Amino acid sequence: MYDAIRDVPDFPTPGILFRDITPLLLVPELLRRAVEAMHTGVTGDVDRVLAIESRGFLFGALLAQKLGAGLVPARKKGKLPWKTHTAEYVLEYGTDAIEIHQDALEPGHRVLIVDDLLATGGTVAAAAQVVRQAGAEPVGANVLIELTELAGRAAVSPLAVHSVLSYPRHQS
Repeated sequence: MYDAIRDVPDFPTPGILFRDITPLLLVPELLRRAVEAMHTGVTGDVDRVLAIESRGFLFGALLAQKLGAGLVPARKKGKLPWKTHTAEYVLEYGTDAIEIHQDALEPGHRVLIVDDLLATGGTVAAAAQVVRQAGAEPVGANVLIELTELAGRAAVSPLAVHSVLSYPRHQS
């Protein structure tokens, strides 16, 4: 799968090396394998999958379907039409906020957070924060790619993280 991830230098800002998953999405077998590999990291029951905008929607929807769980879209601030829970976070190139509808989660729901990439951990930490605001329990984070040098896993601890691909690439 590593060969299907394209490196795009200086995107979205100078100095950032963007990991483009578009080539992987173009190959149905690779997409299937990616979702299966993300699914293997799910432990325990999950009531909802919280998918982070925008590429997280792709994997989150497929995982929610496999798990028989509801899908909660976590969107950029101001993009949802209903009352929201909001959490701000820091990116490696700026700041932002995510929101979920206040009625998307119920107290006691077990929530799996899904995104395409874990970098500094800010987005996943914000997602866990909105889950807790709703009285639900974040039970883990599943991502396709983890940029290990940015220590995102440590930033979201004690939340368990499952990643399929890691950079720098570790040979096995």
